[in-house]
Amino acid sequence: MPGKNPSSVAALSPDELTLRAELEANVQHLAGEIGERNIAHYRQLDAAAEFIERSFSSASLQPRRQTYELQGRACHNLEVEIRGVRPQVILVGAHYDSVSGSPGANDNASGVAALLALARRFAAKPAGQTLRFVAFVNEEPPYFQTEQMGSLVYARRCKARGEEISAMISLETIGYFSDAPRSQVYPSPGLGLFYPTIGNFIGFVGNVPSRALVRRAVGLFREQEKIPAEGAALPSFVSGVGWSDQWSFWQCGYPAIMVTDTAPFRYPYYHMSSDTPAKLDYDRFALVVSGMEKVISELAK
Repeated sequence: MPGKNPSSVAALSPDELTLRAELEANVQHLAGEIGERNIAHYRQLDAAAEFIERSFSSASLQPRRQTYELQGRACHNLEVEIRGVRPQVILVGAHYDSVSGSPGANDNASGVAALLALARRFAAKPAGQTLRFVAFVNEEPPYFQTEQMGSLVYARRCKARGEEISAMISLETIGYFSDAPRSQVYPSPGLGLFYPTIGNFIGFVGNVPSRALVRRAVGLFREQEKIPAEGAALPSFVSGVGWSDQWSFWQCGYPAIMVTDTAPFRYPYYHMSSDTPAKLDYDRFALVVSGMEKVISELAK
């Protein structure tokens, strides 16, 4: 992948310290105060949706709901758009539901907190391409990779409307890092021959048709020398490669990548009741989000 990784983690700037506090507060609200949020805990799922809408509105953005029914309940994808001068769309997304039995701090309050922070920072900065920030519902089992998955409902609507999405970025489980030896494993043993065995990096993962987007995003991120980044464009059947909302956009022919700390291949609390806000590394989490702001800005030019 283009560029070199930094030899150490960057110190947080004053703006990144502010971002850190913002991310921690949002994760705490979603996972610590609201807690488990899914169809079985519908009141909490709805509370998370309302929190996301309020957060968008507080940034002077106009949230819109895409609603569909599941088990007699109204489920909402939530979007805001910052119109650019060109019709192409860069879409940044994260799912806000949590798996059964888990408060979902890293999976995926971390992604939602990043989504809200990024939307706030771009609200007053129109770009060349249109920017769209979307919070998806029903990513977790039993709806994962089914007709009821929120991002698949959304992506199919985009396709039916003929929308030109030049890049979709899924923010998925992005808050945990470790400097311990052998803290990073992979779905295929052979990958450990080419990628680090220490879980101190952020990953950019795409399918083979999205390889140009993977390379571009990793190169832009590495230029900032914040924390290490690794990228992989792999066949979608490799375990883990399609484990988030980017999968839905692949089904509709759009280039899409997942930005991730690699979830179960690193995070010991994945899909557990112990996935709580205190487990996250908010310094490195903030550096990831700060780096993604630059990546998105450059992609949108």
